[in-house]
Amino acid sequence: MIFTELILQNFGPYAGKNIINLNPKTDNNTRPIILLGGMNGGGKTTLMDAIRLALYGPRAQCSTRNNLSYNDFLTQAVNTQTPLHENTRIELAFKQVVDDDWQEYRIVRTWTKNPKDSKDTLGILHGDWPDSALANTWDEYIETLLPLGISNLFLFDGEQVKELAEQETPPQSVIDAIQSLLGLELAEKLSIDLDVLVSRKRKKLADTSQLANLEEIEAKLNQYRQQLEELKQNSASLKNQKERAKDKFDQASEKFHTQGAKIAAERSQLEQDIKQLETSLDSQRQEMTNLAAGSLPLALITPLIVQAKQQAETELKHQKANIAKDILHQRDQRLLSYLEELQLTLDNIAKIQQFLEQEQQTLNQDAESQVSPFLGVGEEELKQLTNWLDHQLPIHLDLAKQQVDYLKKIEVNLDNKERELKVAASPEDYQKLSDALTKAQKELSQCQTAFDAEQQKERQIEKLIQQTIKELKNYSEEYIDRQSNEHLINSAAKVQKTLALFKEKLTLKKLNKLEGEVTECFRYLLHKSDLVHRVAIDTHNFSLSLFDPNGQPVPKHRLSAGEKQLLAIAFLWGLARVSGRHLPIAIDTPLGRLDSSHRSNLVERYFPTASHQVILLSTDTEIGEKEVNRLREQEAIAHQYLLKYDANNRQTTVIPETYFW
Repeated sequence: MIFTELILQNFGPYAGKNIINLNPKTDNNTRPIILLGGMNGGGKTTLMDAIRLALYGPRAQCSTRNNLSYNDFLTQAVNTQTPLHENTRIELAFKQVVDDDWQEYRIVRTWTKNPKDSKDTLGILHGDWPDSALANTWDEYIETLLPLGISNLFLFDGEQVKELAEQETPPQSVIDAIQSLLGLELAEKLSIDLDVLVSRKRKKLADTSQLANLEEIEAKLNQYRQQLEELKQNSASLKNQKERAKDKFDQASEKFHTQGAKIAAERSQLEQDIKQLETSLDSQRQEMTNLAAGSLPLALITPLIVQAKQQAETELKHQKANIAKDILHQRDQRLLSYLEELQLTLDNIAKIQQFLEQEQQTLNQDAESQVSPFLGVGEEELKQLTNWLDHQLPIHLDLAKQQVDYLKKIEVNLDNKERELKVAASPEDYQKLSDALTKAQKELSQCQTAFDAEQQKERQIEKLIQQTIKELKNYSEEYIDRQSNEHLINSAAKVQKTLALFKEKLTLKKLNKLEGEVTECFRYLLHKSDLVHRVAIDTHNFSLSLFDPNGQPVPKHRLSAGEKQLLAIAFLWGLARVSGRHLPIAIDTPLGRLDSSHRSNLVERYFPTASHQVILLSTDTEIGEKEVNRLREQEAIAHQYLLKYDANNRQTTVIPETYFW
């Protein structure tokens, strides 16, 4: 199985459509590593969740789901800036060998916020064609390729490795995955099925009274088992609550220690700034009031004033024409008489007389024009009006605009400061922080108490179940007639003993092979080749024991934190090799607490050979410049991507063929 492409559309921090090429084959060369770099919180874990969600849908063990329903989880996963008309979409393409030939498949899951029927829409493309039959049986089909029970052994993160490294025995989820991977659960399942068959046969052999008693015991057993299942669910829920309460307590503690000292200084400065801005605002408004008290309001009737100016000019012109026409007429008569005395030619006198008559006619027209005087404005008033329109009004308007702009600027600054004050911590917030810390501590204590109580109930119910099973067996052996089905029941008991022996032998055989693989992987990764000679695995709880070349036990506490982490990785690597399944491996934040030597061994020896396809999700401090250059020198990287997170928009951009260096 090989993942070839992952497409995220409006999923988590990934806005729009983001395409990631996962095909390890490039330029006709096969290079196993797909390297994706991103800072913490930048979307690396979201990519792992997308792969799990595409493969398993409602059964996916996603990091951010916790106790959410599938509907609520899908709604939470929608990018906050997704347009209403767009869907959220995940596509995972992969290749798989079927009948000695590579076949291509593409898983497509789409949904919207608050999806209908509390689920997404699943489509499967086989090649270029939709395969509805495969989509309807997808859960069964994916179990044949990458069963959910073992997925955490191939899709894991640094926290899982850290947890596995620190515990003396693997967690139950890993134990279940190991049993599934090695095929050990089949014998256990067959033994349980035989119990069911024997129980049915016993019911047929019992008389009415015996059957009632038997059914009563079985009902009690079923009731205990149901109670145990409910208690386990409650325990899981309480464990999540406890972890959330622990996170809340840590956050409250950090806030209390980091923010308490800043409260008074920030608020005092903000209040002082607001007071200064309010004073400036009042002063500016007073200046605008003074400006409005002058002639500025006349700007509202500028067209009327322009008309008044034109009317005044017309009236003055008419008035001057009336005054001048009689005076000029008399002067013209005297001029003509004087010209006659000068004995000018009659022709010249006639021309002068014609010119004077034309001038007089023009003056008469101005004086006789149809003007309705009503303003009575003099020349001085007209001069003042013209000066006000041409000079003073533009100056006042420009000054008013400047003052309005300045007023708006002050108002914007004041509004920003007031909003900062609203969100700024008040003096009372110190007490609030203290109360929040106390409350979080109390909540954590309550959650721990409730979780411990639930664990105690589980142990009590498990004890009752064992007692009831023993009672059921004793009751059956004492009262039930085995005449017709005695052979079957006895045979079933023998088969169960044989199955138990078979499981024990199979476990030893599988674990012997697993021990050899884990030992080889651990010694290959460890730079202290003489520290551990053999790794032994307990057949009951799968805990690891280490032995030196002399056969003496090596206590795990002698290992450094990095060596423990390498041991956990070697354990997972050995399981993958023993399983015989050719599956991709995806690792999120893989180099948590390794020193330079161990980190170098892991980069050079594990990543290029862990599988035919290795997807690495790393920060810049894990696979740094030195490590990535080493992988490039080994020609182990097929594709590399940089997940660049924008904190302001809370969006992640996928930059192809780019890494931190």
